[in-house]
Amino acid sequence: MAASCVREDRRFQFDVKTLRHGLNFTLSPDAGPLDLLGELSGGGSYAQIIRRTVSVTMFGLTCRCLDLETLIESKRAAGRTKELDAIAELEALTDELKR
Repeated sequence: MAASCVREDRRFQFDVKTLRHGLNFTLSPDAGPLDLLGELSGGGSYAQIIRRTVSVTMFGLTCRCLDLETLIESKRAAGRTKELDAIAELEALTDELKR
């Protein structure tokens, strides 16, 4: 099954061929940004980081998401301004969850 998506004013086919030839995808559905990562900055491949995920159910689907510690580490490793800006919020959330 293929889905046609719009990203940055370009159309592309989001299908098996695209997934096989790509590694990381950032989609912009109505619910908000969604990153599909085959490899993670500072974390490695999917096989290496799957142990550092938690199971989350959203919209009736269960998926694996990075735990907060790994998410913070990967944002530091990426080093982009938008990633670094989010770290303080994620660390505050981590502190809140520990209480």
